[in-house]
Amino acid sequence: MNTFMFWLQPFIAAFTGWFTTWIAIYMLFHPRKPIRFLGITIQGIFPKRQKQVAEKLGGVVAKELIHFSEIAVQLKDPEQLKELTPTIEKHLDNFLHVKLKEKLPVISMFVGGGTLDKIKEGMMEEIALLLPEIIHQYTDSLSKKIDIEKMVTEKVANFSSDKLEEILQAVMKKEFWFLEIIGGVLGFVIGLVQMALSLL
Repeated sequence: MNTFMFWLQPFIAAFTGWFTTWIAIYMLFHPRKPIRFLGITIQGIFPKRQKQVAEKLGGVVAKELIHFSEIAVQLKDPEQLKELTPTIEKHLDNFLHVKLKEKLPVISMFVGGGTLDKIKEGMMEEIALLLPEIIHQYTDSLSKKIDIEKMVTEKVANFSSDKLEEILQAVMKKEFWFLEIIGGVLGFVIGLVQMALSLL
């Protein structure tokens, strides 16, 4: 056996291992559209199975990750509602002290600042009682209209192949790179084994 080729075996096997792994990863996304070759249809796994992936992902997200009931609990949380108070109070102040004079100038002439403050205080108390009920009704109505599974499924199914590849590459870039390295390392080890066997 040629000595040079003998010692080159592990490096050829390493390149072969890396290249075949790279091809396998590449074919997850390419070709984008079906190609007929010798009677065989070739297409990337994700472009070919995008609809099925979208349906599975939609189901997993809706059943395991995001539940509208959990979102509703956060919306109804009294502490969250308290954060709305300053904004509501600011708008009431502006209405009573500015817009009321513009819309009803005669009435505003007979209503002093102290009275307006009392009116605001009473309105804030009513709003504090009414707001949780409004939010409760709103979230109940919204829960019947929002289908998280359908939303996720449609979004993923409508992704362009380029966008889908971009997302998966961004998430799994390191893993893909690691698989390529592993392919090269395994190829190198197999080359060494072949060298050892050829010496026996």
